[in-house]
Amino acid sequence: MPRFSKRVGREVLEGHPRLPEWITKERVKLSDLHGMKKDLRDSHLHTVCEEARCPNRTHCFTHGTATFLLMGEVCTRACGFCSIQSGKPRLLNPHEPQETAERVAALNLRFAVLTSVNRDDLPDGGAAHFAETVLAIRRRNPGVDVEVLVPDFMGDLDAVARVVAARPAVFNHNTETVPSLYSEVRPAGRFERSLAVLRHAKDLGTSLYGSSFRTKSGMMLGLGETEAELMSTFESLARAGVDILTLGQYLRPTRHQLPVKRYVHPDEFAELGAKAKTFGFATVYAGPLVRSSFNAHEVAEMEGISIA
Repeated sequence: MPRFSKRVGREVLEGHPRLPEWITKERVKLSDLHGMKKDLRDSHLHTVCEEARCPNRTHCFTHGTATFLLMGEVCTRACGFCSIQSGKPRLLNPHEPQETAERVAALNLRFAVLTSVNRDDLPDGGAAHFAETVLAIRRRNPGVDVEVLVPDFMGDLDAVARVVAARPAVFNHNTETVPSLYSEVRPAGRFERSLAVLRHAKDLGTSLYGSSFRTKSGMMLGLGETEAELMSTFESLARAGVDILTLGQYLRPTRHQLPVKRYVHPDEFAELGAKAKTFGFATVYAGPLVRSSFNAHEVAEMEGISIA
């Protein structure tokens, strides 16, 4: 039997059930959506919004925001929840940091978000490329803060330190789910490794920049986790010094990814968010359409983040 609450959840049976209304209520002006997509494609830059088929891409595009996907569109891992292509990536584009900085300026962004595919083929996992992009954005766009959503760098803490040294306003690494589901959801990941990355980033960032430095992590719900497992994971993240926690609904990008076990009602998200807050997180952002980088600028504003 699937693990879910009849009061606030919706069991997912075989096939492709209709999405609940709290997921489908978002509407979009197609002309604005296509305009943003064309602008990004003309720049030859990738966004995780499209590559991962994010359910919020229409919302973010029509609000003139996007999360930049660095280091190509091919990932060295094959996570069960993600639709990004897996395989052998191309060589890094040495012009990408400056090209990204120029696109941030052209879009008049106030808060830029950078993420990437996993690049386990690179000695540092792409940490230097992240750092160079953060620095390029800050040089080209004074006053613009940058959030980085990084992979685990295979646990290389020197790589973590290189990214932190570039002084992002927020250092984000997603644990994605509870430890018991890693073999299905993140088969190449390790929960303790992710905690070590977050803990090291927090300790180093605080020592370098003080209390203004923030760490962040996100989780997807609806993959089969129990509430007890969530509470244990919240406690582990809080002990690792995570400041900002995001909780959102897992939505299956295509039939090739893991199925949704249940849809979590907005009321339950509110309850879980309140419970998470008791563990000491400065900010908890919880809701069906919340994603780690969705409305990142709003989360930053809630926190009063700015170290530019």
